[in-house]
Amino acid sequence: MNDSGSLGTGRMPVIILIVMAIFQKSIHLETRGNCDVVDLSERIGRIVGESGVHTGICNISGVGSTLAITTLEFEPGCVADLQRCLERVAPVSDNYAHNARWGDHNGYSHLRSALLGTAKSYPVKNGRLGTGTWQQVVLCDLDDRPRSREVLVTVYGE
Repeated sequence: MNDSGSLGTGRMPVIILIVMAIFQKSIHLETRGNCDVVDLSERIGRIVGESGVHTGICNISGVGSTLAITTLEFEPGCVADLQRCLERVAPVSDNYAHNARWGDHNGYSHLRSALLGTAKSYPVKNGRLGTGTWQQVVLCDLDDRPRSREVLVTVYGE
């Protein structure tokens, strides 16, 4: 670019403006707690379809600090394996500083949530969530009791 702002050809640079759509919807659900794993894939797929986005990103964010959003093959064996793994990593017990400080008994659920994460993003390709055949998006309710949960699904792209 020279001092006059042109590209040296006497022409001004071309500015391309891309408008991105942003679409957000909530999923509300009741869970059983105690590592209840709920498949959200179908509901998220409907939201992505409603968004009209063909190419972009879908962010799935669980509201709370005792839940997680992740993917797995949603079948009883894999769900049991995840539950067993979480019990080994952060076992249910009262031996957590969180429990001593607040007088409750769910310190393990906060740790599990921190390790798995409460939000994930996936590509949107051809108007569909870009996950694999055996990759379902799930909510894991890690708390020690049933809960009303909210999951925010935000789709952005073009």
